Amino acid sequence: MATDLRSVRSYFKRLLAERSEEEIAQTLVPSREAISPHVPRGDAPARISPEAVERRWQLLEAETSAKHLLLDDMTREQMPAYSRNIENFIGTVKVPIGLAGPLRVRGLYAQGDYYAPLATTEAALVASYTRGAQAITRAGGCTAAVMWEGVTRAPVFAFDSIVDVGRFLLWAGEHSETFREVAASTTRHGVLLRTCFTVEGNHVYLIFEYSTGDAAGQNMVTIATDAVCRFILDQTPVQPTYWFVEANMSGDKKASHLSFQNVRGRKVTAEVTLTPEIIQGHLKSSAGRMLDLYRVSSIGGVMSGNIGIQGHYANGMAALYIACGQDAACVAESAVGVTRFEPAGDGGLYASVTLPNVIVGTVGGGATLPSQNACLEILGLSGQGHAAAFAEVCAALVLAGELSISAALSSDHFTRAHQTLARGPSEAERNTPPENRT
Repeated sequence: MATDLRSVRSYFKRLLAERSEEEIAQTLVPSREAISPHVPRGDAPARISPEAVERRWQLLEAETSAKHLLLDDMTREQMPAYSRNIENFIGTVKVPIGLAGPLRVRGLYAQGDYYAPLATTEAALVASYTRGAQAITRAGGCTAAVMWEGVTRAPVFAFDSIVDVGRFLLWAGEHSETFREVAASTTRHGVLLRTCFTVEGNHVYLIFEYSTGDAAGQNMVTIATDAVCRFILDQTPVQPTYWFVEANMSGDKKASHLSFQNVRGRKVTAEVTLTPEIIQGHLKSSAGRMLDLYRVSSIGGVMSGNIGIQGHYANGMAALYIACGQDAACVAESAVGVTRFEPAGDGGLYASVTLPNVIVGTVGGGATLPSQNACLEILGLSGQGHAAAFAEVCAALVLAGELSISAALSSDHFTRAHQTLARGPSEAERNTPPENRT
């Protein structure tokens, strides 16, 4: 990544105004002196114990108030529930949760009006998603559908030559059903759907794609793939020189063109058609202005190298994921997709979103924790049989956010909304009757 030399000169000028080159160089020299104590681990099998938590707090030069806020009475009471979700536990952080809705979804799996719990510290976010959700609901709801599912893990095997690669693939092609059986022996809910491969020189990347039931499934597919790989090492007539259980082709925790074009988790699409009355009366914009914004934003996204075309999927998905105990890092891959606006009828607007990488689960992982499970209960989507519906609600929420932000930007309300909700209303707005405010 290139940097303007003038910027470098300006940066070092500011840096050297405070310290000499010798002082900076000495600061950056590694030091092994007076290493601080290691963080104490819990005693097995009790991975979280009051004694271990207390020893960790003794390491910290923190005010008593900090300990009280992070380790309050309820957190102490619920400590055992976190034993499979965290290491070196010291407490919990509270993130405010707001409700966005009602959001009407007419999906293959999700049916009804939902109030989405969103955990965020960003002012205006819940208000924006609420506005979009209500617009969708006034239109009779959005249609949503899970189109495809599959969670991947991509190990690599390195061989001495391309000839060995060919021999290995000939053997592997005869054992795909055995791979499926070995994977099934590690899980009650996961199924190895298909195995693909990519060859790069003398390296073979195997891409295993699984269905994971109602779990998000990252750990499930890792354990299953490891078992298959060890079967391969034990049985293959051509031994690799080395191998790794993941070689960065699965799209795990990152946006990638491969998963964008295929699936990682669940591929979901949602659509709605808004009338001019809803756009003008509720969203305070017009289809024409929103279409103009969509066109220039699409071009801007292409010129800046975005994967997909969308406004701010990560906002709503991160807030919903955190509230409902999903892996927040998966927002990196989940928050890619395509938003499309088209004119509909006389002044109406057709809008759709398609997300190929919605990684969510309603069982296991963080979904089972007390507060997070409570948020899934608010949605009516806790436990077995609800992951597909949850994925459709995610897509519907994202659609609500795309409509709301597009309306705000196209009607010049975006800055004002953030200023008002984050900093309080201006003097003029305070003096404006509520019925006259936009």
